Amino acid sequence: MTQGSAKNDYFRMFHSYPDVVHVDELREMLGGIGRTTAYALLKSGRIESVKIGRVYLIPKINVIRFLYESEK
Repeated sequence: MTQGSAKNDYFRMFHSYPDVVHVDELREMLGGIGRTTAYALLKSGRIESVKIGRVYLIPKINVIRFLYESEK
């Protein structure tokens, strides 16, 4: 996968997910990572999110950005 088409490939892969996902959906999108790892990515800011109360809301574009940047 070339980097030029990588972003488009991610958009196609995740087309069925809503524009804003929760932690369980994030875990699915990242191949079934553990809950602790998912929260660590969010708390560290590696994946940008918004926290409202105890709930993390993660824009899908930020998950795609994280994956795209990880490939570089």
